[in-house]
Amino acid sequence: MAGNTFGHILRLTTFGESHGEAIGGVIDGFPAGFKIDLAAIQFQLDRRKPGQSSIVTQRKESDKIQILSGIFDGKTTGTPIGFILPNENQHTKDYDHLKDAFRPSHADYTYAQKYGHRDYRGGGRSSARETACRVVAGAMAQQFLLAQGIQIYSYVRQVGHIKCTTPYSSLDLSKIDHSIIRCPESETAKEMIALIEAVRKDGDTIGGIIECIITGCPTGLGEPVFDKLHADLGKAMLSINAVKGFEIGSGFDSVNYRGSQLNDLFVKNNDTVSTATNNSGGIQGGISNGMDIWFNVAFKPVATVMKTQSSLDESGNRIDLEGKGRHDPCVLPRAVPIVDAMSALVIMDFWLLSQINTY
Repeated sequence: MAGNTFGHILRLTTFGESHGEAIGGVIDGFPAGFKIDLAAIQFQLDRRKPGQSSIVTQRKESDKIQILSGIFDGKTTGTPIGFILPNENQHTKDYDHLKDAFRPSHADYTYAQKYGHRDYRGGGRSSARETACRVVAGAMAQQFLLAQGIQIYSYVRQVGHIKCTTPYSSLDLSKIDHSIIRCPESETAKEMIALIEAVRKDGDTIGGIIECIITGCPTGLGEPVFDKLHADLGKAMLSINAVKGFEIGSGFDSVNYRGSQLNDLFVKNNDTVSTATNNSGGIQGGISNGMDIWFNVAFKPVATVMKTQSSLDESGNRIDLEGKGRHDPCVLPRAVPIVDAMSALVIMDFWLLSQINTY
């Protein structure tokens, strides 16, 4: 299986399956001598882990990180950082009825066709449990970026039809974790939670949008042709399970305006050049322009529903399937730290590239 490594200079390779002994990863290219806060990594893992509230899957995983290499006396050594997260709470029997079945909108059919063999226990490698490895690497990258004055904030902007309409610049982003849905607007958060609980009781699932803001990013990150900064951010987001859309800045809404209305006009304040608006989302020509980078990530409803649906088995026979086990009615609250992590990996990767790029 190819495609298990992400990044150019800072590279993350992940391994493991949802119901195997452990999942884990190897981080290569992380600069030596940087002090790593393991408690901060664990905090991000706790934001992603299952069982943290009533509106997420009740699978119980401590997700306690075990560092195998690359960190000594609390600092990175410059060698590959190896880590694992043991799997502790697998209910493999919950998937016995899926051994020969193709679940609607899952990777069962495509995996079977591509590889001729698949791990049906929780989806195996296609399980969103793999994203915990990304959170580990991303948490380290976030610490590095913070030392450079770069911060990343992701929050739930929309669940189903319920939207937070306040611009991020007017929200108190320090309140993202004040609610279990991770929306900093308290009244909207309550409505979102109520909707998810109603959907869960109905045996169904629901999707929504996470908005991400990156502040303090210097001008000049990104390459202007195939390695555009927003292109890599898009690839990073679209590699996350259940993501179906990515838009940066004004995004799809741009089609409703003329160029004269949408252009970000340059202004100068003392010796600092900026733009009067930020419809570009902080990136122009594939390169960061010093303004906040902001984008939206759309997540579809989780594919496993507790309702009977028609499908096929591996022999092509028509069957009826009903979801069993422990699943998220809405992936958004647990996906917030994943969006943070993937954003951090991309930005740190391009930051490192900018330090050696002399052409």
